[in-house]
Amino acid sequence: MPADLAVIGLGHLGLPLAQAAVAAGIQTVGYDTDPRAFAELSAGRTPVEGPLTASDVRRMLSGGFRPTTNEAELGRVRTAVICAPTPLGPDRTLDLGAVGDAARALAARLRPHTTVLLESAVPPGTTENFLLPLLEKGSGLRGGRDFHLAYSPTRLDPGNRTHVYANTPKVIGGLTPACTESAAAFYSRLTDKVVRARGPREAEMTKVLETNFRHVNIALVNEMAVLCHDIGVDLWDVIRCAETKPFGFQPFRPGPGVGGHGAPVDPGYLPYSSRTPGHPLRMVSLAQEINDRMPQYVIQRCATLLNEHGKSVRGARVLLLGVTYKPDLADQEASPAREIATRLMDMGAQIGYHDPHVLDWRVRELPVPRADSLYEAASSADLTVLLQHHRTYDLQGLAVKAQLLLDTRGATPAGAAHRL
Repeated sequence: MPADLAVIGLGHLGLPLAQAAVAAGIQTVGYDTDPRAFAELSAGRTPVEGPLTASDVRRMLSGGFRPTTNEAELGRVRTAVICAPTPLGPDRTLDLGAVGDAARALAARLRPHTTVLLESAVPPGTTENFLLPLLEKGSGLRGGRDFHLAYSPTRLDPGNRTHVYANTPKVIGGLTPACTESAAAFYSRLTDKVVRARGPREAEMTKVLETNFRHVNIALVNEMAVLCHDIGVDLWDVIRCAETKPFGFQPFRPGPGVGGHGAPVDPGYLPYSSRTPGHPLRMVSLAQEINDRMPQYVIQRCATLLNEHGKSVRGARVLLLGVTYKPDLADQEASPAREIATRLMDMGAQIGYHDPHVLDWRVRELPVPRADSLYEAASSADLTVLLQHHRTYDLQGLAVKAQLLLDTRGATPAGAAHRL
């Protein structure tokens, strides 16, 4: 049975979109070149940690969702959405290789009047300067005339039960006004509100601004955390007071590092240098530098606490609590826990961990011992470090049981533990 929609890329971006489309009654096919993803989804399991559970996948399958590795399926839909991953490369620019592969696969099957949408995180200019030429070359069709093309930045907050797909506004920017309206007609079936940008570049830059806003403000409170500790000020109480201001302030909280899939993007280093001035965003670069330093600062605090209690890091038993990047999810993408564990191991510490969502955890390809009994492990460890606050953790009880507790999330009651 022909589908109305093809979601290309069944990872952290594509699966939630496919889930929303199936829930809206849209016949959806999911295309991915990874045979493992196809096998897992076909069997009713999720191929990636975080966005969906196995029960979510089974409901999608029963609702008509069809995973496939067959490119021919891409030529039978009215709308195709590219949700390919764009990981950071060694030079901290986004790798568009998977987007290019998706575009070439789609172009070979692209039919007139199809609406093509890009949701991957990309630098501004990608839709027009990178995606459009690939689609036109591979299909022989003309964008904006023979097929519609638009960009829509993904806005996902995994685990957020308040802001879900249906009530989160969708920004869209089309190659032409007709492209924008075609994209709006599709997304209005999935979400309550569609916001029209002036064009693809404005929509792409919206994603850059939103992501960098988060990183810059986290960097600010991370710097404040170091300063406040040095001068004996309770930053967590400062934030509690500051967030009562009804205007001009939005609370952010420090932590051991910044994880997740939203990498900061500096559009000063675009691959389209002839079309851009090439001036870097200095604040974004500085924010990244500050956030990258936080795991080392956590190590410094660990060493200081152990030393103050007559112990050395070498030989110390250290228990890490919560190794995911976000509370109450299994996703470990860019979590600072691995770097912290690695640095502690290099200093001679004996590392163990506990996380209710991660049953097997490896550092440098070596398994890290998992604590079966949380309280027993905390009481026997020389230092317990809370890296992620999962709701199942009884922090009051942990503070009583642990010999020494460092809370990097400010989640423990005041005075119950050493806070970041």
